Amino acid sequence: MSARTRPATRKAEETRDRIVDAALQLFRDQGFDETTMRDIAAAAGVATGAAYYYFRSKEELVMAFYARTNEEARELVPPLLARTTDLQKRVRSLIEMKLSQFAEHRRLLIALVRIGIDPAHPLSPFGKETQSMREESIESFRMALDKSNVRIPKDLQSDLPSLLWLYQMGVILYWIFDDSPRQRRTETLLDGTLDLIVRLIRLSSLPLMGPLRRRLLNTLRAVTI
Repeated sequence: MSARTRPATRKAEETRDRIVDAALQLFRDQGFDETTMRDIAAAAGVATGAAYYYFRSKEELVMAFYARTNEEARELVPPLLARTTDLQKRVRSLIEMKLSQFAEHRRLLIALVRIGIDPAHPLSPFGKETQSMREESIESFRMALDKSNVRIPKDLQSDLPSLLWLYQMGVILYWIFDDSPRQRRTETLLDGTLDLIVRLIRLSSLPLMGPLRRRLLNTLRAVTI
C-alpha cells in the first residue's frame, strides 16, 4: 500500500497536511480503530471523497505520519550528534528524539503494535514499505558511531548500526506501554542498558574478544537472512 504522489500545488499541500493533522488528532482523542475516514474528512473540513483522493485509507495516513517524523529527524539528527563525541550520549539523544516525536501519539502506537510485528504488513517498521525510512534511521546510528569516543572493530562496523536500531525499537516498545509517571521506568531502562551496551562495545575491541565477536556476528547474520 503506497501513498499517492505528493501534491504539486501549495493549496493541495496545505489540504493534505490538514487531513494528516486532523487524522492524528482523532487518533489521539478517540483511537485508531474507532476513527473513520468520514470522521477525518469532517475534522479537516473537506468532503469525504476529497480525503480519499489524498489518502485511500487510514493506513496511508499513518504512513504519512511516519514520513513526517522521518523528515523531521533528518533535520534534527546532525546538530544533535554535533554536540558531543560521547557515544552513549549520542545514542541516547537519538532515542530520546524519537520518543519526543512520538510523545503525543502513544495511543496510536499502541493500536499499531499488533500489526507492527508482522513484517508483511505495510505499516510494519520491519516491512518493505517502510524500508527507506528504516534505513535512514539506521544511518543515523551509523553517524553516531562515526568519530565517536569509542573504537568500533572493523568487523562490527557494518552490523552495529542495525543492532542499535533494534535496541531503539525495543526501548520504544517498552515506552509505549510504560504507565509509570512521565515514563520514568523507560528512563531507568535507558540508564542501565545503554551504559551496559557501550561498555560491551568497548570490550568487543579487545583482542581476546575477537573469536566471540565473530561467533556472535555469524549467528546474527545467519538468523536474519
